[in-house]
Amino acid sequence: MDISAVEFSLRYQNGDALLIIDVREPLEFQTFNLGGSNIPLGLLLRDIEDLDFVKDKEIVLICQRGLRSETARRVLSRNGYTNVRNLFGGLLAIQKLKTKLLTK
Repeated sequence: MDISAVEFSLRYQNGDALLIIDVREPLEFQTFNLGGSNIPLGLLLRDIEDLDFVKDKEIVLICQRGLRSETARRVLSRNGYTNVRNLFGGLLAIQKLKTKLLTK
């Protein structure tokens, strides 16, 4: 299941308790991030059995465009995580949304 940039931004600004996992590589995460945990997709796939997240807690997966995070969402869902969401369009969608709001 996806979460739109608009919904994510509203919930993030409201301080909703979102478990954010950024699946980009550490250098990408250091360059720009929204917080949360940085678990690169390769590590997440390798260590899926060792993750200690609550399986029914809402998890929002983030990457640059939404492709790696969609892969991570599918893998987590197949491994019993029931409330996993992919940020549709990734961080680029968030940046476009902010640009659109600033130009109005």
